[in-house]
Amino acid sequence: MVAAALVLLMTPGVAFFYGGMVKAKSVISMMMMSFGAMGLVGVLWVIYGYSMSFSSGSDWLIPHVLANPFADFLLHKEISFSGGTAVGNMTTDIHGLAFAGFQATFAIITVALISGAIADRAKFGPWMVFAGVWATLVYFPVASWVFNFTIGKGPHGYSDGGWSVFGLGVNDFAGGTAVHINAGAAGLALALVLGKRVGFAKGMTKPHNVPLTLLGAALLWFGWFGFNAGSEGAADGISALAWINTMVAPAAGILGWLVVEKFKDGKPTSIGAASGAVAGLVAITPACNILTPGWAIVLGILVGVVCAFAIDLKFKLGFDDSLDVVGIHLVGGLVGTLYIGIFGSGIGLIDSGSFYQLGAQALGAFGVLIYSFVLAYAIGWVIQKTMGFRITNEDEVAGVDTVVHGEEGYALVD
Repeated sequence: MVAAALVLLMTPGVAFFYGGMVKAKSVISMMMMSFGAMGLVGVLWVIYGYSMSFSSGSDWLIPHVLANPFADFLLHKEISFSGGTAVGNMTTDIHGLAFAGFQATFAIITVALISGAIADRAKFGPWMVFAGVWATLVYFPVASWVFNFTIGKGPHGYSDGGWSVFGLGVNDFAGGTAVHINAGAAGLALALVLGKRVGFAKGMTKPHNVPLTLLGAALLWFGWFGFNAGSEGAADGISALAWINTMVAPAAGILGWLVVEKFKDGKPTSIGAASGAVAGLVAITPACNILTPGWAIVLGILVGVVCAFAIDLKFKLGFDDSLDVVGIHLVGGLVGTLYIGIFGSGIGLIDSGSFYQLGAQALGAFGVLIYSFVLAYAIGWVIQKTMGFRITNEDEVAGVDTVVHGEEGYALVD
């Protein structure tokens, strides 16, 4: 429950992190997209999202792909690991309820992460429609593929759940595929649907409030200890390893990113430090349980370097990913997920001499990437053609905050 509270704090952290990097006239819009995700996805999770992802009932439609969305509707059925306390006609248990709450925070932040790709140019209402539909059709099923446990059977009390982790043997401890690759692929799709901002070019805008972004990065890093270590569900050696790796990989990510900045641009920046930390956190998420701290440092440096170059791909390829969701979350998630196939303790190529784990990691990663991209593009395209997802160019120049929300981030008076 403490870990879940830490992870929930990460979504306001995303709001600050993204909010500081947009134009001053877009900061309210940017932060509202994260808070909107908290409101909508939090409610949907309790109504049917948990049931759809982690139902204790039978699998629905296709075994190991989608759980029954009505089995634990409104969390009003037994969600207990063993026994429980009767509350009316519902049987409650600390483990089942805590797990449901913990996983709710993952669903919320995954949706919020997508918003950075369409900063400065999206309407709030259509964003909320997208958030609800994408969470239902993409995140909830993918969470079932990666995190699903059917209670009461198998090792540790869980039976064979989602096809990705328990079928293929993919190691995704805390959501490299389900959260970061998933959100990054959706962000790329929406960036293509909404098109480029007015005057899109390298250096077109600068972060309007650097301290706000650094505050967001700090909140993200703080909450990420709950994200990764909390995924063990116990205070044991694995959670301790995850905690140490969650400290050292982003630290190394800062160093890798700043070195690239120094050689590319001549100056290391605070935004670069924050971005390097987030890249390291993204990459270590799937791997924090299976890497020694030494290999975690190598991963952090590697992903800091790779992502520092990857954020420029949008200018070469011509898509406007406003706040580098693709360059950090999609690329960082892919690096961290595939890295396990080589350096994962006992399972990677170096220790096992087998390419199986690398192949499994790749199949899981690209399976989620393709599924998320295709559905996000389709959902976004339909919304754009019906409701209109993007604001007009005139409103973009005037400022999203006043046009969409009737507010200003900074109302300065004498």
